[in-house]
Amino acid sequence: MEANDTQDDKTRAMDQGEEEVPGPVDEAGVPATDSAPTLEESLRQAELKAAENHDAWLRAKAETENVRRRAQEDIAKAAKFAIDRFARELLAVKDSLELALASESLTVDSLRAGTEVTLKQLAAAFEKSALVEIDPLGERFDPHRHQAISVVESPQEPNTVVAVLQKGYLLSDRVLRPAMVVVARAAT
Repeated sequence: MEANDTQDDKTRAMDQGEEEVPGPVDEAGVPATDSAPTLEESLRQAELKAAENHDAWLRAKAETENVRRRAQEDIAKAAKFAIDRFARELLAVKDSLELALASESLTVDSLRAGTEVTLKQLAAAFEKSALVEIDPLGERFDPHRHQAISVVESPQEPNTVVAVLQKGYLLSDRVLRPAMVVVARAAT
């Protein structure tokens, strides 16, 4: 009966010249229904989105930690096995020395020949590992590559290496051991 009363009220208002007050309408002019989300629904959706973002953040954080851990393990392995190639090359040198010492008929000539072959193997191992010899005889003294043990008067130009007491070595252009040298100074 209430629906009829409401309809009757509308009809009476129209008969008397009163306008009916429309309810809310959307942009298209269609009466809007209560389809707008309630505050609780909006909050629930926001909480779901926040939980989803938090989960994505946790996964990204875990992946970053895994990448960092793997990188540290790779660095540790690289440092541990960096000398692997050089060590393999030195095994041939050691084998040659042991073979020479095991020989029953050692003569000075055979010992010298064996030593020369072993030295060539060692030089080849150095070359493969980018280990370069510094032999600066006659070169200008370089404090970054040479260590002056003494200075002597010499007819050569001052600051020239006149004697090499011990060769130096570079490892990939970095000084592994400086050459120990005697340097010339001007005659007084």
